[in-house]
Amino acid sequence: MRSLLFVPADAEKKLAKAMECGADAVIVDLEDSISADRKDSARAAAAEFVAAVSEWPTRPRILVRVNGLETGLTDLDLDAVIPARPDAVMLPKAEGGQAVIHLDAKLAVREAVAGLSDGHVTVYAIATETAASLFVAGSYRASSRRLAGLTWGAEDLAVELGAEQNRDADGRFLDAFRLARALCLAAAASARVQAIDTVAVDFRDEAKLRRECEEARRDGFTGKMAIHPDQVPVINTVFTPTAEAVEKARAIVEAFAAQPGAGVVGLGGVMFDRPHLARAQALLARMKEIEEAV
Repeated sequence: MRSLLFVPADAEKKLAKAMECGADAVIVDLEDSISADRKDSARAAAAEFVAAVSEWPTRPRILVRVNGLETGLTDLDLDAVIPARPDAVMLPKAEGGQAVIHLDAKLAVREAVAGLSDGHVTVYAIATETAASLFVAGSYRASSRRLAGLTWGAEDLAVELGAEQNRDADGRFLDAFRLARALCLAAAASARVQAIDTVAVDFRDEAKLRRECEEARRDGFTGKMAIHPDQVPVINTVFTPTAEAVEKARAIVEAFAAQPGAGVVGLGGVMFDRPHLARAQALLARMKEIEEAV
């Protein structure tokens, strides 16, 4: 998934617009965008929406961001939405693989009750929203076969750290938050799941968004979360491999296929080794997924 768009669970018109904006995934939010006195009604709205769109023949993937495990609200969220058959649950304020194992057990019970196959609902975890989470980022590996992606957050982490701000005057993250970003990227690579970059809160600044997307793609992220539909086209464009990159990747794969035992191949005056082959194969696989989803 390239673009994952957050929408409050009780915002009916925004949800309808989100389904048509080109986002690869819509995150129906029960957490930060929903006040305490609206949680119950938001759960009902989320369940109704997810159930209504889950059988659409073509649609974005549907994720539901539940409330974190420490809130005591997660069970109520899952009870409401799992019978509606979401594709995935996003777990905020996750603190390592143990949190995913805990959520996995909750999902397994509810899938069985709802008549869903075991593992129908996958998990995306926000891996860096608390100080404690930074110290357990490496524990996601082999935590659950449901785990499909890791992302990171800077706003809640800023509150926990007591930071006055998380970006500099140019909009780039400060050191503590760059550390959180790097840990998320490494954790995702270790767990062999998708690394998804955090949101750009200044949704009207397209130039900064594009720069942030390009830097994230450069470093290894393959998608980015969004808070406004206008961000989706830029995110999709940047995280879609260019025709030139696809052509180069195919050439590398073909060169190694022509010399099965080779550790290094020459192409256009440049030498490519096995890590380049793995990178080319990954890019082609990602392009295939994008083409199949569109």
